[in-house]
Order: sequence, then C-alpha cells, then structure tokens
Amino acid sequence: MADYDYIVVGAGSAGAVLANRLSADPATRVCLLEAGKPDNSWQIDVPFGIVQLLKSRTYNWYYNTEPQAQLNNRRLYWPRGKTLGGSSSINAMVYIRGNPDDYDGWEREGAEGWGWRTLLPVFRQLERNERGADAFHGADGELNVADIANPGPLTHEFIKASIEAGLPANPDFNGADQEGVGHYQVTQRQGRRFSAARAFLDPIKSRPNLTIMTEARVARVLLDGKTAIGVELIGGQRLLARWETVLCGGAINSPQLLLLSGIGAGAALAEHGIETRHNLPGVGQNLQDHLDACIIAKDLTKRAVGLSAALPGMLYRGIREYRQSHTGMFASNAAEAGGFARLRPDSPYPEFQFHFLSSMLRDHGRKMSFGQGITLHCCQLRPKSRGVVGLKSADPNADALIQPNYLEHPDDLPELIAALKLGRRIMASPALQAVTGGHETDPGPNRQSDSELIDYIRASAETIYHPVGTCKMGTDPLAVVDPRLRVHGIANLRVADASIMPRLIGGNTNAPAMVIGEMAARFMRAERNARAEG
Repeated sequence: MADYDYIVVGAGSAGAVLANRLSADPATRVCLLEAGKPDNSWQIDVPFGIVQLLKSRTYNWYYNTEPQAQLNNRRLYWPRGKTLGGSSSINAMVYIRGNPDDYDGWEREGAEGWGWRTLLPVFRQLERNERGADAFHGADGELNVADIANPGPLTHEFIKASIEAGLPANPDFNGADQEGVGHYQVTQRQGRRFSAARAFLDPIKSRPNLTIMTEARVARVLLDGKTAIGVELIGGQRLLARWETVLCGGAINSPQLLLLSGIGAGAALAEHGIETRHNLPGVGQNLQDHLDACIIAKDLTKRAVGLSAALPGMLYRGIREYRQSHTGMFASNAAEAGGFARLRPDSPYPEFQFHFLSSMLRDHGRKMSFGQGITLHCCQLRPKSRGVVGLKSADPNADALIQPNYLEHPDDLPELIAALKLGRRIMASPALQAVTGGHETDPGPNRQSDSELIDYIRASAETIYHPVGTCKMGTDPLAVVDPRLRVHGIANLRVADASIMPRLIGGNTNAPAMVIGEMAARFMRAERNARAEG
C-alpha cells in the first residue's frame, strides 16, 4: 500500500488545479490519479485536432446515453476527456465563465460562499489574459486566455449577420455584460491548446511530493466506517490517504465511483448487489446538460472547410502556415465566434447561446458531410429537465448509465424552438445570405412550422458537452456535498468538479470547473491549518 496525505481522483480541469495547489506545500504528499493516458499527442496540442479527438476513443471516454424518449429514442453520443487535463484536452477551448446571476442563484439556494462577488476574484486569479488585466480579468494566473490569431473570413460574416439581426456587438462575454455576439476567447497559447494540464500540471510535474499516475482507474473509495481512507485501483492496488480523498472525475465518473463504493441510494445499490455503506439518495440525481440544435447551410463562396475538391489545397496551406507561425486553420478551435441572446427584452439574462463553425458538422463530425458549408449551433442555456447517472453493473470497468431525460420538462422544447428561430434570422441576414444564397440544408426549407421544427429537433439535437449536477452542492435532501464540497455523512471525502453545480450555468463549463478545483483547495488548506493550530 502506498501512503499519501491527499489522493485526487481525476486529472481533469478541477483535479489539475487541486493537485497543483495541494502539492505547493512541500511537506504534503499528493497523489493524482488519471484513468486515461498521458496527453502527449499532436491532436491535443494542435487546436484543429479536435476534429479527430471527438471521433477517437484514445483520449475520450466515448460515452453514450440511454435512449431518449423525447428524441426519437436515440442514444446520444457524449465525448468526455480521458487524459491529463480531462475534457479541457479535447474541447473547443472556449473560455466562458457564465452569467453572474448563475452563481448568485447557487448562493440563494444554499451554496454559501459561492456568489459572484466571491468567485470573480478567483476567476481573475487563475487567468492570464493576453489582453491584460482589468476589473474583470487577470494577467498573472496560470491559465492562458487568448484571442484567436486570425479568425476565418466566414466568422466575420457571422458576426456581421448577427448584428444585422439585432444582436449587439460584444467584444468580451466575460466582461460587464454577457449578451451579444463576437469572437470567443480561447484557452490557447501561441496557437497551441492550453489545457488545465498545460496550465497547472506541466510546470509542477517535477515536485518530489507529487505523484501523477496515468492509466490508473479507481474501482472504489476505501471506507473505515463512515470515514474515507483511500482508494482501490482496478487490479487491486490500494492507496491510502491520511487526510483526504477528493473525487474530480466529472459529472459521470464521480457519482459512478460513489455508487461503486456503496455511497448512494440504498435501493439502487441493492439492485447491483452493492452493500450500502452510506445512504445518500442524491448521488447521481440532478443531471443537467445543454441540448443543441444546428442550422446548416451551403457556402457558395467556397471558403468553408469541408470535403470538397478544395480541401487538399486548404490542408496544404494550413499545415504550412501552422508550421511557420502557429496560425491559420490548424490554430482554429472550429467554434471561433458565437453569442448570447435573450428570449424576451425583459429577460434577466440571456437564455440562448450560439456557436458558429465554418464547416458542416453533423453528429459531432462522425458523419461525413460532402461539400462546403457553415453550421450555427443553437443552445438553450437553462433547461429544466433533470436526469440521472447510475450504474449498469457493479463492474468498475463498465460505463455508467447516463439518462439525461432531455426535453422532459414542457418548458424546454419551446425555448429550443425559439433559439432555432433566432438562429435562422441570423442566417437570413444579408451578410450570411451573401455566403449561402439562402441554401439551408438543415432543418431545410421544408421545415417551417413549429411542429416541423419539433420533428427536426427530435431527430437531430445533440449535446454541446456540458453535463453537471450529479453530486449537487447544498443542504437539501438531494444534496451530495456541503458548500465546502465535503460529502454529507462521510468524513475525509470531497467531490470537486462540475458535478457539484446545483444548477447548470449559462455558458461553457470548463472555466468554472477550474474555479471549483481552486475553491476546494482553499477549503482544504484552511481546514488543515485550523486543525494544526488547534
């Protein structure tokens, strides 16, 4: 048995930050466990490698949901990062914090200490924004945030079209106001992906008190009564934590590991022959995700990236430019621009988000689309539907059961229809009409009524990769962790990742996950210092 002070399970966006902060004390022994392989691949470093990462199983858990009753019983594909850096190593690198009211809402619902006034300084501390520091941004943190060096020409046309459709221009979605349209900032540096692993692990890998183990999948948390004492890996190796064990596996893996360890609803555990070590009914409940519907149109100007006669030349020029200056199409995150919009003028915050791609994208790029075109992703930001992550079996090698229950709440579908209609208005604006000539392929000219759009959504809507909520933070009966991220009823065990979000935020979830890791480290250090002084 190996003995450590802290064990961190999962080297993703939160786990990388947490391991960095805990191991800053040279007297503290920290073990960071990652089920995936090391992140030493060009596909991860080169931003445009996302095209392959979303289709590959090498650095990707490659999950699939249960059949979705409201989506024609389709099983939706859920890519999740399985490597150092977690999903920050395979995502589109979009740096978004969410709306301030999201976090104030958490606090109003019982997550004391998680309001926007508390979290904004934490976001700023982690950030090294190449634009420089101001009231909303930091310039001295580890996480490099940059503008895309030379966005594609169709990205500019999308922004023009959105302004023509009535959206305000917004140069900074993480500034004073979230609403509007513009270029996304990205977690890149010098044209390369800058994941949580690049930011928080690469600079500290040589610390003698930090052990990083890859291809180390945890089978269960070891318990002594109601106290966590470490973990057991698949294969039988046991690692002991003298002080605390922290789960940072994300909204799927963290609740799955709790259930495998006998922590969860007793009836659900009994179905798989797992002894109930602690009855905690909220484990795996409260699953939320952003559902996304796309508008796709042809590019008559032949500037989009696609399977066409122009592609070989584009690839040749792109590779040459990237080798010379780390700019061009291979430095692109694909989703270079987007925006946030309100359902009604009196809405307290935007309900929709858009991501624009200078290519045709179906089924996460797994379906080949011939020709050149553009895609506008239209997303409802605050769904009311709730799902669950559970077990398919007691085998720790098995995938979890993922049941999002998309569109089960009656309010969700009308908002997604409204997002599609606004997206169509953008695509119909003069700047993009000059690109597409009005040749919409999806949903297509034959789908105009609400019922026809509903049919399209049921047949084609997909995740935009933001599952949260399955180890909910709070004090209510379904809460799994308290506001200091301690698992209710189990000593020396915490969860620190997107699963602790009580409600899904209005935006991409990667940057908030890093803040969750930072907050966990602060709680743990403060409590350790208090015990030492006492």
